[in-house]
Amino acid sequence: MKKIGIAIAGLGNCASSLIQGIEYYKGKTCAEAVGLMHWDLGGYKPYDIEVAAAFDVDKRKVGKDVNEAVFALPNCTRVFCGSLPKAKVTVKMGKILDGFSGHMKEYNPKQTFVLSGEKEASQEDVIRTLKESGAEMLLNYLPVGSEQAVKFYAGCALEAGIGFINNMPVFIASDTEWAEKFKEKNLPLIGDDIKSQLGATITHRTLVDMFRKRGVKLDRTYQLNTGGNTDFLNMLNRSRLVSKKTSKTEAVQSILNENRLDDENIHIGPSDYVPWQKDNKVCFIRMEGRLFGDVPMNLELRLSVEDSPNSAGVAIDAIRCCKLALDRGKGGVLYSPSAYFMKRPPKQFNDDIAYRMTEEFIAGQDIEGENIESNNEAPHAHKAASIFISH
Repeated sequence: MKKIGIAIAGLGNCASSLIQGIEYYKGKTCAEAVGLMHWDLGGYKPYDIEVAAAFDVDKRKVGKDVNEAVFALPNCTRVFCGSLPKAKVTVKMGKILDGFSGHMKEYNPKQTFVLSGEKEASQEDVIRTLKESGAEMLLNYLPVGSEQAVKFYAGCALEAGIGFINNMPVFIASDTEWAEKFKEKNLPLIGDDIKSQLGATITHRTLVDMFRKRGVKLDRTYQLNTGGNTDFLNMLNRSRLVSKKTSKTEAVQSILNENRLDDENIHIGPSDYVPWQKDNKVCFIRMEGRLFGDVPMNLELRLSVEDSPNSAGVAIDAIRCCKLALDRGKGGVLYSPSAYFMKRPPKQFNDDIAYRMTEEFIAGQDIEGENIESNNEAPHAHKAASIFISH
């Protein structure tokens, strides 16, 4: 089967885990393939993905082979597949714009970005690289708060005629103007802000949904996250956190439907940077509610995960869903995969329904489009009850 060519903007920890994973699953059987939501997705295996182009702005990555650059500082995620063959793809200098926050200069180079002195790429440079590389889609892994830079790369994907997967909380798929641009060019778009395979937000959403279904009145909740990677360091600049907090908060509020919490009763977002945690993210969730008879209860949970492999476990499916859309000639926002894979999709559904909708999409039985109603009782969801994950 033909390889799925991807381009990546931002070779940080998340990209490192994804690229390690593509190699890690080579030669394995379905029974050996631990940690995947799908082994075979529409005929595509994890190792059918290959990197065709990559962009970064750190001098320790620019000019290197992609499979060497993913282990360069300040990347600090766990190495679970360290023997990567040469990719024969050189990391190109990208466009900085607002992708680098000034406060990052104050930290140890081992922990922060070190900007390359090479000339920044122009829009024409990026578009030419994308076209010549044979990439079919561009994955955005830029730092939180990179509004201008993300829109720059989204525009390059449009002009290059390829799909776009927006893994960060700058709103592209959930912005009607951008969504319309991709629809007009019949290019698939998945976004925004990737969920973890089993992380803080997906766990919080599941608990909130359980409260709702079991008749427990949720009065207030918080989710506090700490970590030691460049993502947490970048977010010490609180001015860059607006879209991230919006994305994470809405991911939880959307489950509550008409019983949304007042702003003062919900707090979800990064809390602090702890260097020695590296790519380990620790999440603390507290939920306070009332049971039968108005009797109070509370729940506290601590979750510890390696942040970037958690993301890659979802990205590897998003890529293959984007490829299915390309194969089928389907463009514009992919509402079902976006709802299941992303925190801030254009249309929110609870995760059970989003899962079933995505299985329908994979099987080619979906009703993708703007006519999908955004609620937690989607009328078509029962059709997927008999569709199971394909192994």
